[in-house]
Amino acid sequence: MYRNAYQKGGFLTVFYSIGRSPLKFWKCQTREGHCKRVIDEDLNSTVLELSGTNVSTCKITTPIEPYKSLGIKLPFLTIIVKNMQKYCTFEIEVRDHENQLRRFQASNFQPHTRTNMFITQMPLRLDPGWNKIEINLADFTHRAYGTRYVETVCIRMNANIRLRRIYFSDQLYAEEEKPSEYRLFVPNYSHSGSGSDSNTPNASD
Repeated sequence: MYRNAYQKGGFLTVFYSIGRSPLKFWKCQTREGHCKRVIDEDLNSTVLELSGTNVSTCKITTPIEPYKSLGIKLPFLTIIVKNMQKYCTFEIEVRDHENQLRRFQASNFQPHTRTNMFITQMPLRLDPGWNKIEINLADFTHRAYGTRYVETVCIRMNANIRLRRIYFSDQLYAEEEKPSEYRLFVPNYSHSGSGSDSNTPNASD
């Protein structure tokens, strides 16, 4: 899907809540919940809200077509997401140099890291309010499976969250090095652990 896109440096966005069709390349599935754009009171801007009574039945997935691959080779994934103080989870599927599909599933209800041959389940710590989750997929793949990361195949975001942006990059950039639209600035926050902090799931205990 993104295989022919420029991926040698900089940033590659796969979701941005502002725009005419933010879910153009995403499949939305909801049961006993909703997936809709709302105005977030902290950002004073439009974000996507995923809310449901069951995290597994309210989700967005890219690519839309099953068995297709995003084909993204950039190894650093950043997710800008709001903690809604409810259960939430997301999953990233990658392909390694052995041509195996490996999954990383992070959730705030998973107490410990568990890894088998094809999936790693990780605890996710979210601060109150907006969070910047940064994941080094190459490092995670090596630590969990002892193999080399080749590309990201699929992303699945489940309830209950508010979502601002999902993007890939060739490296982790300091906030001042990013274009302004990639920075997370939440002027209404005064508590510690604000949206400018970043959180990373643990691929290993």
